[in-house]
Amino acid sequence: MEQVQLLIGDRDVPASKSATYDRVNPISGETVSRAAAASVEDALAIVESAAKAFPKWSATGPSERRAKLMKAADLLESHAQQFAALVLAETGATAGWGHFNVHLAAGMLREAASMTTQIQGEVVPSDVPGCLAMAVRQPAGVVLGFAPWNAPIILGVRAIAMPLACGNTVILKASEICPATHRLIGAVLREAGLGEGVVNVITNDPKNAAEVSEALIGHPAVRRVNFTGSTRVGRILAMTAAKYLKPILLELGGKAPLVVLDDADVDAAVDATVFGGYVNSGQICMSTERVIVDEKIADQFAGKLAKRIATLPSGDPRKGEVVLGSVVGQPTVDRVQRLVKNAVGKGAKVLVGGEATGTLMKGIVVDYVTPDMDLFREESFGPQVSITRVKTVDDAVRLANDTEYGLSAAVFGRDIARALGVARRIDSGICHVNGPTVHDEAQMPFGGVKGSGYGRFGGKAGIDAFTELRWITIQTTPRHYPF
Repeated sequence: MEQVQLLIGDRDVPASKSATYDRVNPISGETVSRAAAASVEDALAIVESAAKAFPKWSATGPSERRAKLMKAADLLESHAQQFAALVLAETGATAGWGHFNVHLAAGMLREAASMTTQIQGEVVPSDVPGCLAMAVRQPAGVVLGFAPWNAPIILGVRAIAMPLACGNTVILKASEICPATHRLIGAVLREAGLGEGVVNVITNDPKNAAEVSEALIGHPAVRRVNFTGSTRVGRILAMTAAKYLKPILLELGGKAPLVVLDDADVDAAVDATVFGGYVNSGQICMSTERVIVDEKIADQFAGKLAKRIATLPSGDPRKGEVVLGSVVGQPTVDRVQRLVKNAVGKGAKVLVGGEATGTLMKGIVVDYVTPDMDLFREESFGPQVSITRVKTVDDAVRLANDTEYGLSAAVFGRDIARALGVARRIDSGICHVNGPTVHDEAQMPFGGVKGSGYGRFGGKAGIDAFTELRWITIQTTPRHYPF
């Protein structure tokens, strides 16, 4: 069992009154991590630690920040086995998913390192004679990042990497579901030598999440907030941030559509659906949940997809590598089965899957799903894909957009100009032509629209999110005043 303490100013610190909470393995039910249950008092102390470290870290040169972030990337990779074991223990995910998380997260640190010299301003022409006017980007202050459990290393690192590159100090608010995994990120960055208080990590009992979160957001030293997680919690945090006039970047839920046009390469579309719908058992915000396919090729597509999903390796990830391991908990099983049952009751047909042994779920394909079914609308966040058949391209676009969400989407078609035209009509922050809905790269502007949030992680968009743009002038000649 992992003992998890708070990381405050480079020190491992227990919570007030030594309060803890337990995280259990979703498959066995055994306690795998015992984490410090922070109080409001602890939250305030952790912000003070980050605020104290800000002047020194923000004054470091870009080359020094780059070197330390590059070192952190190397160290992260050196801990790959430990990270993979923690991900499996706390979330039930496969070891392969854990290792992929480490690989992409290390890339995010390296990308952030490369951006330290790209934090640029501009000279803006002024109408005042002799006035040199500049738009200058500066570190904002303390950045608070909330990270989820489903891609814990990727999203934990993403919450803090670009803020650090921009010269901010950070607090990582760990997910209650994977406290040991997120705390290890803090340990790696401490080992990289960023400096006392530059990176801080806080864990809390789920029942105290609301009060701890508000204490963190409300502290005057916290100048930026980012959150990746459910739309329900994102709305709550957005209202809390608004209360304190804090900018917040939100990357929330999804119900990603994959549109298959009548001229699509069916095999390629099936391959993308298998990957996009079932990697990490469908527990990704970009997961392909809805396939909207032209009825002329729908039978062919559905048959090939069902055949592939029926043969996906599944089982207990502790006993060997599989594609479909455990979902994060029994509520996921119950939710997916409820949505499928509702769809079948309204005329949908299960082509394959539906079986679950505890939290071990096989892949599910449901055909003939229509917009009046809950499965079409609610985010399942599990290993299922629904198929909706359409007659026209306009119908496909209309149904792709008939959702509160707008994170990722995909369009398959051999006529690239036509497929691109469809992609431009879909309301989503991300859309891939002839590629899967699940696709992430550190340098890309990542984020959604509508109920999937606002703001963008990645690349120069991340610089915009985590710096303050200031207007500074220098009067180089005597200035004339009207009185």
